[in-house]
Amino acid sequence: MNSLEANIRDNSTKGQLNVIRKNGNVPAIIYGGKDQNQKISISKKLLKVLIEKENFLSNIITLNVNGNPQNVLPREVKYHIISDEPSHVDFLRVLPGVKIKIEVPVNFINHEKSPGLKRGGVLNIVRRKVELKCPSEKIPESLTINLDGVDIGESFKISSIELDTEVTPTIQGRDFVIATLAAPTVMKEPEKPAEAEAAEGEEGAEGAEGAAAAADGDKPAADGAKGDKKEGDDKKPAEKKSAEEKK
Repeated sequence: MNSLEANIRDNSTKGQLNVIRKNGNVPAIIYGGKDQNQKISISKKLLKVLIEKENFLSNIITLNVNGNPQNVLPREVKYHIISDEPSHVDFLRVLPGVKIKIEVPVNFINHEKSPGLKRGGVLNIVRRKVELKCPSEKIPESLTINLDGVDIGESFKISSIELDTEVTPTIQGRDFVIATLAAPTVMKEPEKPAEAEAAEGEEGAEGAEGAAAAADGDKPAADGAKGDKKEGDDKKPAEKKSAEEKK
């Protein structure tokens, strides 16, 4: 269980709150139960370390208020609109037997042992958190779903999670789904072998060369046509000379 040192603060103005924040602390309040609300301040540096941890709002913390320890549950963190630094925290007293509503994260384990995931299946998470109603001293850190042996097409419902008899989901009357293991949505086409692609490229080149050769064979022999014309022209002067000699 995590713990934080806290000091009782006595302030009544906004300016006094700003002084607390400038000194590296965050104003907070403890409420719940028969005791009066307690105004406290805690170290911003230590608070940020806890906030960065997973499930801060669902883990019980021990606050040492002026040396007196008491268990609390973080309920809300307010942040500065510009700097995004924590500016105020609400803590709820953890009292035995008092039931509260709380959102608990769902944790999935043994991904590598799921045959469905190995075959390309997709884990479709419907609810990453489940709201529960339970005694404050029995808040589970998380709800665990074991993927060992799970295949495509299987689903996980709230009934598949073992809960304490005093811990109940706030949604009643139906066995709601938390996650399913679905088939892959996109199937990959098999890639063509490199040799087949190269052979296709060679056949295309040969076809192009054959077409070019055929095109050249279809062209008329322009030079031959011109040569025929010249031979006809040579015969005409010879015939004219022979006629003159006969005269």
